[in-house]
Parts: sequence; structure tokens; C-alpha cells
Amino acid sequence: MSELAKTPLFSEHVAMGGKMVPFAGFEMPVQYKSGALKEYTFVREGGAGIFDITHMGQVRVSGAEALAFLQHVTTNDVSKLADGQVHYSALLNNAGTFIDDITTYRISDTEYYLCINAANRHKDVAHLQGEAKRFDVTVSDESDETTLLALQGAAAQKALQPLVDGDLENIGYYRFAQVVIGGADAIVSRTGYTGEDGFEIYIPNHIAVDVWKQLLANGAEPIGLAARDMLRTEMGYALYGHEISDQVTPVEAKLMWITKLDKGDFIGKSAVEARKAEGPRQRLIALKLTGRGIPREHYRVFADGVDTGEVTSGMFSPMAGGVALAYVKPEHAETAALAIEIRGNKVEAERTTLPFVRSNVRR
Repeated sequence: MSELAKTPLFSEHVAMGGKMVPFAGFEMPVQYKSGALKEYTFVREGGAGIFDITHMGQVRVSGAEALAFLQHVTTNDVSKLADGQVHYSALLNNAGTFIDDITTYRISDTEYYLCINAANRHKDVAHLQGEAKRFDVTVSDESDETTLLALQGAAAQKALQPLVDGDLENIGYYRFAQVVIGGADAIVSRTGYTGEDGFEIYIPNHIAVDVWKQLLANGAEPIGLAARDMLRTEMGYALYGHEISDQVTPVEAKLMWITKLDKGDFIGKSAVEARKAEGPRQRLIALKLTGRGIPREHYRVFADGVDTGEVTSGMFSPMAGGVALAYVKPEHAETAALAIEIRGNKVEAERTTLPFVRSNVRR
């Protein structure tokens, strides 16, 4: 078994009482001394939570054919991005299923920056570099030199502003700026995975500890993986290996909104078109328990007593109760009488809309 990697902030997590666990090949803090519930509450109730998400991958795409390359390998329409704009997108294989979901940053018409999932980093980079051979483009994996922090919550801007040379007020939702932090070049984007206002901050490793400590001094609190998962589940945001995988297409995952079939050809397009015409083989739905219990991943879902699918993400939300995302058979997606089997008991649930709680992102 290979040794787990450590982020530049590993010692800081340990010093603050972080409970370290294996995650995507890294040792990461699942929670700190106060516990996941208090961390979650701090972010939801107006604080500024700081998340070490350095395990995520960062890839720079540059060259004369950068735009054409990204149009070929990603699902969203990169031509619609302006300089300083970000969008959510995906990498598909020829079968039309997910290699990964990503965010794409346009720096210029010849330079882009991608954020990819930790567990998929090496697979993604190999795929991108393989496809790049057909284009005048360079794909550079900058993950090992980059620390990525997420600062989320209503107080995020107040905590971050003293560290940045520009005015954060000028960065709109899904926009970014190239700034200087601690004397080093950095990228700050108004993006996140929590449903709260906040930023994702890309900095070189050598200033990571100083930036972390300055944010803490400005009122931020460290947040672990458990609270992060609670926050993203309440929003209904997809997680690779749960709602999306190499077994589902954007048709099933309700991600056709990032799959632009009218932009020209791209990897997986024909397979997605075929699946769209055929109809989804399963459908992703949002459920809220009407009985007592906590739904968890892989718990079975029943429609009128018939086993129809399983939970992909589930939790007890302090604000919404027992909630879950689940895949079910298409014929049961609109069924009223649904239930989730929890420890041998079928607990009644109802279809609901997303997000499970109100989003506070700044649009």
C-alpha cells in the first residue's frame, strides 16, 4: 500500500486537533475538536469556514488551440467564457459517461485553468495529455505546487480582503481574479461547494501556512471533510463516485445543463445524444424522509413496495431532517409512495426539490 500524501497544511491540522483520515490518497482532516456539527453550523450561520482542499488537482492548458482542445474534451461551451469567468463542466468518455466533473477558468483565449477531482487526478491528466497530442496545446499538471483553500460563509470576504491586493467586491459569482497574496501570484474565485458565499484560493505551497494562519487570525475557523459533505449534500451538488461516475451519463445525472449538444462535436456527444433519445436508464431524485431515520449511501429505495434503486448521498440535515439523493428506475421517479430501507425498516419519504435548504451564494 502506497504512503498517503500530505498537504502543506498537514502539521497545522494536527496541531489544531484535526482527526486525520485517508481520503483520495491524502491524509485529510475529517473534523476538528469541536466536531462536524459545530463546524457545519459555523459556516451556515454567518461565519467563515476555511477548508484545505489541496487534494484537488489543478491543470493549466495553454497554447494557440487551447479553446478548440477544451471544446473537444469538455461538455460545456468554453467559447461562451469571458476572461476572468469560470464554469462547471465535465470530461466524458466515448460511452458518454463521466471521467470527471471539473471547473474551467478562462485566463485568456490561449490559457485556461482546470480544477479536477482528487481521486481522478492522474486519470484525468493522462486523458487530457493523450487528447492534447492532436492540438497545438500544452497540458501541465500543477497540482503538486499548488495549495487550494476554500473560504466559505457570509464572513468570508471580510476575512480574506486584508490579504489580497485587489477589491474582492469586484469578483462576481463564478468569476475570478489573478491577485497577489503574501507577495506571490494567486487566483481567487467566487466559487464553492457549500451553498454559501465564499471563495476558492489557489496559492503556491510556500505561502500556504502563512495564509492559513492569517485567515484564522481574521476570524476563520477550520472545517473538515465531514462538515463539507453535509454542506454540499444539502445543496444537492454532485460528488464523483456518488451521483456521477463512469456508469452514468449527464442524462441520468441531471447535468444536461452543462452538456451543450449544439456547440459542435466533443468526446461522448454521440453517446449522450443516443441516451437522450432512448431515455434515462435511471433517474436521480431528491428525497426527504417523512418518518424518523438517517438515510445513508447505498440504502435501498422502494416505490410502492418494489426495490427501485439506492441512495447515493444521504444525511440528517439540522435544517431539513433526513434527506437523500438517490437513483431510481425511470418509471418510479414520479411515484408518490417512496421509502428508504433503514436498518431493516422501510421509512417513508417524499420527492422534493433541490436544494434541500436555501442557497446563500452571491449571484
